[in-house]
Formats: sequence, structure tokens, C-alpha cells
Amino acid sequence: MQHILYLHGFLSSPKSIKAQATKAYFEKHHSDVTLHIPELSNFPSKVESQLLALIESTPALLEDGLKLIGSSMGGYLSTFLLEKFGGKAVLINPAVRPYELLQSFIGEHENPYSKEKFEIVASDMEVIKALEASSLSAPERYKVLLQTEDETLDYRLAEEKYAQSQLVIEQGGDHSFVGYENHLPAIAQFLLN
Repeated sequence: MQHILYLHGFLSSPKSIKAQATKAYFEKHHSDVTLHIPELSNFPSKVESQLLALIESTPALLEDGLKLIGSSMGGYLSTFLLEKFGGKAVLINPAVRPYELLQSFIGEHENPYSKEKFEIVASDMEVIKALEASSLSAPERYKVLLQTEDETLDYRLAEEKYAQSQLVIEQGGDHSFVGYENHLPAIAQFLLN
């Protein structure tokens, strides 16, 4: 049995279209894989301890190296975990410097999936910055999917950071990564081989 950890983005959830497409694909084509899709806390100050507790309580995740799929902020968190524990990761339109982007999100929010209300505060930026992997120890362990018309993140930041990784850059698209489900066979192959 192999284990894959899927990390959703900011203001997202395990119920997101990408998370559910990933779940359906692995259930149908890789029944020997257990896909873990935790509901990440909306509070940045709680995410690191949540992820470390999950890994500690699920030793199978580390058996032959972490296998991660991370979207947007989940891509940033996946990079943090991979640099800490080793393994392989597929990142979809990953956030590279979310602590800069989230400056404009300081204030109150409601998660559109869970309806949980929460606040982003200025000190959260330091918390998020502390999770930054400033360099990649093994760039070949990353496969990075980018679309050039991402309206939320500048894809060129990820193109630069993951330049030595396996990059797939598609013209057009958007932050949700249009046509994501078409990449699932290649994602599975990268993580499981």
C-alpha cells in the first residue's frame, strides 16, 4: 500500500474540484494507493503543527519517502515538507512567496467550503515565511505544473524557483489549472515510480 498526501490551497478544502478529481482518479486506477486529503486549518499559525502531527500519527506516509500533491499554498507547504522529510512532490500552480501575496488578505475571511470565519493578521506573514524552503536540495524530486494565465500567482516565480525540476508550462489556463484531470496519469507515474 502506498500513501499520497494531497494539500489544498488557501481558502480551499478537500471538497475542491482538484482534490475530488484526484481522489476519484486514484480510487479508479490505483486502488493500492491511500490518498490523504486533510482539511488544512484556515489559520496560518496552526498549519505547520497540523501537518507535523499528521505525519507523526501516520508513519506510513514516510515509509518510502513522502509523496505529495500540492496546489497553490499547498504547493508551498509541500515544498516545506519535502525539504524536511524527503520524497517526491507534484506542485500545481504553487505559491512561491505567499507571505507577500497574503499581505492584501489581512482581515476577515470566510472559507467558501467550510463557511468557517477566520482572520488573517500581520504576524501570520512571519509564520508563513518561516516555512519557506529557500533552496531545493533535490530539484529532480519535483514535478511542477504551471499555467501562464494564472490570475492569482505569477507563474514565472515558480518557473524560476523550480527551474531544475520537471516543469510543465501550459499557455493560458488559470489558477485552478484548467484540464488538471488530464495530468493525473502522469502525476501518478511520477509519484509512484
